[in-house]
Amino acid sequence: MGRAWKFGDDVDTDAIIPGKYLVINDPKELAKHVFENVRPDFAKSVKKGDFVVAGENFGCGSSREHAPLSLKALDVYIVAKSYARIFFRNAINIGLPAFECKYTDKIDDGDLLEIDLKRNMIINRTKEEEYKINPVPDFLREIIECGGLIEFCKRVIRC
Repeated sequence: MGRAWKFGDDVDTDAIIPGKYLVINDPKELAKHVFENVRPDFAKSVKKGDFVVAGENFGCGSSREHAPLSLKALDVYIVAKSYARIFFRNAINIGLPAFECKYTDKIDDGDLLEIDLKRNMIINRTKEEEYKINPVPDFLREIIECGGLIEFCKRVIRC
């Protein structure tokens, strides 16, 4: 179970990780600056298993891989109505759990959430409600479960 951190529509990669930190390649160091200009308390307060909840077009803007990489280092789930395509693919490629749910507007900041991947549901323990998430195709789920595309390939392709 994790806390919901609510954001709106069109959260761009510069809001996720400000451009001045693109010289950093260490995910744990990047994670210290996630949402720094938008929500200064986030990086210090977020916990493993929390949920970043957003509206439409999460991860728009530049194609920088630093944005999903910094979120993965925090060990959070991302739930949004929709994603910028390149952000979503970058997230999957590094094993960041990113899910689509058209009901994110029903989730409030601070709600306690769980995810049930077998039933494709987000469970809101605060409101005792459930919200359907779009099913993740098996091959994408395998990539996420392996921790990203590289680890997936190491397991599948034996050269």
